[in-house]
Amino acid sequence: MATTALQRIRHNGNATINLNWPERYISIAAGVKLSFSGIRNIFKSPFTSILKLGAGGYLVNRGISGHCELYSQAGKLSTSPVNVNIRTAFSIDKPRQEVYAFWRQLDNLPLFMKHLDKVDVIDEKRSHWVLKLPTGVANVSWDAEIVHDEPGYMIGWSSLPDSIIDNAGKVRFRDTEDGGTLIDVVISYQPPAGGLGASLAHVFNPLFKKLVDDDVQNLKQYMDISEKEGVIIVL
Repeated sequence: MATTALQRIRHNGNATINLNWPERYISIAAGVKLSFSGIRNIFKSPFTSILKLGAGGYLVNRGISGHCELYSQAGKLSTSPVNVNIRTAFSIDKPRQEVYAFWRQLDNLPLFMKHLDKVDVIDEKRSHWVLKLPTGVANVSWDAEIVHDEPGYMIGWSSLPDSIIDNAGKVRFRDTEDGGTLIDVVISYQPPAGGLGASLAHVFNPLFKKLVDDDVQNLKQYMDISEKEGVIIVL
């Protein structure tokens, strides 16, 4: 058993460091505390003490080596923040100015972005976004600000400081040869730090990509249906 533990430590010594120092300190401190508790009660509760010694040894090794295999499995392979980047492009049979004006009125977005509960416009630049998580588990909200606006051509936004999920994005609008609009969407977000954030990134990257693709189709259908039914959209 001692040989196996030693081999693990040596193996982890060559593994990728994916823990920041604060988390490593916490792991070591928690591991030492668990180990002492296990030693102190080894005769009173042998089974529980053995579990504590095993968990304590794992945490100490985790902190010393700076490597967490669970984090690696979740996709976190370094101490750098895990970013999720999504890009999609599509064309719509509407004039560029009309599509830009519709998108620029941010509270229009939940009409076709089904993963958004609502967007409240605060002023000309700032807005409050509420995101619906899958299966209705909870809602996540943040405030965002338009940081780049080229009327008719591009909209760029970024979440304000201290948001639960840091995110940014931009949408470009270009003319197509047949008089329609090519829309290029780029969205980037950074989940919370640590293994939880890595897990979220690992799970939500393909999920958010599908949401964006679905919303693209929703926008095309929404604008087409609105025109056929004579719905007036206030811009």
